[in-house]
Amino acid sequence: MALTLYRSALLSGLLAISLTAVHAQVFVVGEKSATADIATDFSPTHVPLVDTPMTERGRRDLVRNLEAEQGFAHRALPVSANVVLRANGPLTPGSAEYKKIIYEKGQAAAVGDRVIITSLEIKPDRIILDLNGGPYLKHRFLRHVQINDAPVAQTTEDRASGSRITLLFEGHVPEISAPEVKALLEPVIDFGVKTTEQAYADTLPPVLKEAIAAHDVLVGMNHRMVLAALGAPENKLRDQPSGDPNGGRYEEWIYGHVPQTIRFVRFSGDRVVMVEIAALGKPIDIHDKDEMGGYNTPEPTREVAMGDKAGDGTEKTSSPPTLLNPGEAVSAAGARNDKVQFPTDTKSGSSTPAPPAPPPASNLAQVHPL
Repeated sequence: MALTLYRSALLSGLLAISLTAVHAQVFVVGEKSATADIATDFSPTHVPLVDTPMTERGRRDLVRNLEAEQGFAHRALPVSANVVLRANGPLTPGSAEYKKIIYEKGQAAAVGDRVIITSLEIKPDRIILDLNGGPYLKHRFLRHVQINDAPVAQTTEDRASGSRITLLFEGHVPEISAPEVKALLEPVIDFGVKTTEQAYADTLPPVLKEAIAAHDVLVGMNHRMVLAALGAPENKLRDQPSGDPNGGRYEEWIYGHVPQTIRFVRFSGDRVVMVEIAALGKPIDIHDKDEMGGYNTPEPTREVAMGDKAGDGTEKTSSPPTLLNPGEAVSAAGARNDKVQFPTDTKSGSSTPAPPAPPPASNLAQVHPL
């Protein structure tokens, strides 16, 4: 009886200690504690903007140069579409509301995470950018189609994990370039990492660098320069004139479509030989003279030779392979005869090696007994 009471007391004590330890490890996470390390400091930008409304060409250039661009988050981005950044102005919502949205809807990207512009929409007074897929799950109509009570597409419980930033302008969206939009988004996203086209353009002379920054194509540019200036073309055509005896094949890159301004960039090999600009209501502007200002990268060449050439251009004769060390003189015997020397038979004086003697008969009898 006493042992039973003692065991019950021990178990009660252990249970009380366990409950105390469990209660000691329980804590409640609130909005303030969960968002305490989220920085919401903000400094507005000062990017000069023009008053000219955006043209159709500027809109197409902006979409082509901003979609699929990558950067790094300067602040935590919520899974929400309520983030509005005024051009050279404040960011809404404010600090407390911003943290509340992250606490309630989740975080799309932390500070320093890579983000990508997956969608871009330009409206009269704003530019809407979706990052990492946006805050809304894309609708798939196949999810509502069934055959014999079996769904055609798998219905997964995916949820959106991206963010949306609205860049708001006063009155209307001005004629603005992609670098200027990136500069306006600097408080939220850092696009400082250079693309391969930007890094390549920085290595060119100032004349070409300014032309690429202005999205102009000069006669004499190569494919890589044109891609850095205008991006990938909308259409490509290849042709070979039938009356050309030299078989002058060319490739033409086409930018734009009717009724907007259209550019025809013609390549011969890796060089631009002609640029035609067709604007509505204007005569076709044709550029077929070299505009590189004396700068022209050399054509890639490769020379294949059977052997090394001497200074005068003649083929050098190489000596036959030898086992001698560098600088070692050739002996007199080796100079007279370069054939393999066999040992001389001292009895007959012949240099032909004598055949080996047959084994003794006694040994054969031992090996192969009859």
